[in-house]
Amino acid sequence: MASFMGGSAPAMAAQVADGFILLSSSTVKGLGLGELAALRHELDKLLRDTRATVTAQDDAQATQARNRRIGRLSSALQVVVNSLTTRR
Repeated sequence: MASFMGGSAPAMAAQVADGFILLSSSTVKGLGLGELAALRHELDKLLRDTRATVTAQDDAQATQARNRRIGRLSSALQVVVNSLTTRR
């Protein structure tokens, strides 16, 4: 049984992107290799979708929100990839 916070990998990735969950090495310690791979896939997919969104040039708040979301997803992806490489 998967032990994702939020119930599933897509839900956990969405919560990370929104800032509700912060990933660290201790947070992902309880996840298996398959679960980490699924979370990595979902984080990568959300990161690509977020980077593909275009905000208006004069909308500073939307640009900041997009950049914060990209930053959260990028750092979470680094934690997951690092955890995957150290466990193999």
